[in-house]
Amino acid sequence: MEMKKNICSSSFLAFLLIAHISCSVENKLESIFTERDVEGSIIISSLDGEQQFTFNPERIKRAYLPASTFKIPNTLIALDEGAISNPDEIFKWDGKVRFVESWNQDHSLTTAFPASVVWFYQELARCVGNDAYIHHLERIGYGNRMTGSDVSTFWLEGELKITSIEQIAFLKMLYNNQLPYQLEHVNLVKELMIVDETEAYTLRAKTGWTTRTEGQHGWYVGYLEVKDKIWFFATNIEMTAKIAHYRKEITMEAFKQLGLI
Repeated sequence: MEMKKNICSSSFLAFLLIAHISCSVENKLESIFTERDVEGSIIISSLDGEQQFTFNPERIKRAYLPASTFKIPNTLIALDEGAISNPDEIFKWDGKVRFVESWNQDHSLTTAFPASVVWFYQELARCVGNDAYIHHLERIGYGNRMTGSDVSTFWLEGELKITSIEQIAFLKMLYNNQLPYQLEHVNLVKELMIVDETEAYTLRAKTGWTTRTEGQHGWYVGYLEVKDKIWFFATNIEMTAKIAHYRKEITMEAFKQLGLI
């Protein structure tokens, strides 16, 4: 009987410790958002999923337009469909001046992906076609697998939606080379995703931003390679142009607060 009491006592203490740690992590992550007066969520997951840190779990389960984070699968789809022959193929700028200066020039995949050039990927989308997109979305299980009435805007203002949890699942498939695409193309996308490369870590990520008048939100998704660990993340915030930089800033601060970098 005494042994059973000791076991129960130890189990209860362990439960309290885990609850305390979980609450502490939640508070740390929450403070990152509140200090910047930003509404949003974040999920950070280890490769095996055994370690996971979250803030605002309800938002994490809510589906949103992927916006330019869709450029990750979209690049793979366009290459697979032959909409573009190689990463250096040039698409000529149509001369229409857009609000991002770097978009107003000719582009290839190697320049359009990091600059998030919308018109470039819209041209690719028209070449791919709606039926092919539906096939690929089903094939890779991306979000709700829906497009919409306009093949050139369905990830920006159409019917395609994805949750933060689904973003993480897709990124893990990308990292593990489990997507049904040529390894050459997968490796190219991984290379295009690199935004920071230091002695301590490599950060691969993609931003996203829907600018619809009825509500704007921003994404920062990707994965962090540090030492022998891989951390996948999806940050989603209510956004305006003035706070666009918070997407990455919040994510990097979360890594620091959690001791990941």
